[in-house]
Amino acid sequence: MSTLRNKVTLIGNAGMAPEIKNLDNNRKLAKLSLATQESYKNAQNEWVNNTTWHSIIAWGPTAAFLEKHVGKGQEIMVEGKIVNRSYEVEGVKKYITEIEVHEVMLIGKKSNA
Repeated sequence: MSTLRNKVTLIGNAGMAPEIKNLDNNRKLAKLSLATQESYKNAQNEWVNNTTWHSIIAWGPTAAFLEKHVGKGQEIMVEGKIVNRSYEVEGVKKYITEIEVHEVMLIGKKSNA
């Protein structure tokens, strides 16, 4: 049951090809943005399309999979957890929320964009 406490599943389109970093001890990190979309009718009965951008990170074999199979525009489903972190730039504390992905499923065809 504890694995259900911080679990996220998103379906969307990659906003870019994954940015890959090869770290020490042969560890790989992938970063990309993922756009999810929802449509609904507002109070005036008009359709509203809402796009939300998510910062995605993945480590190790999951990062290697993203590097090999995902390109800009690719529709994918990701499963992982929400990770919050902070850092300082010129004395100003910055906060970032990312989705740390453990599982990826390809839904659409790989884009060549």
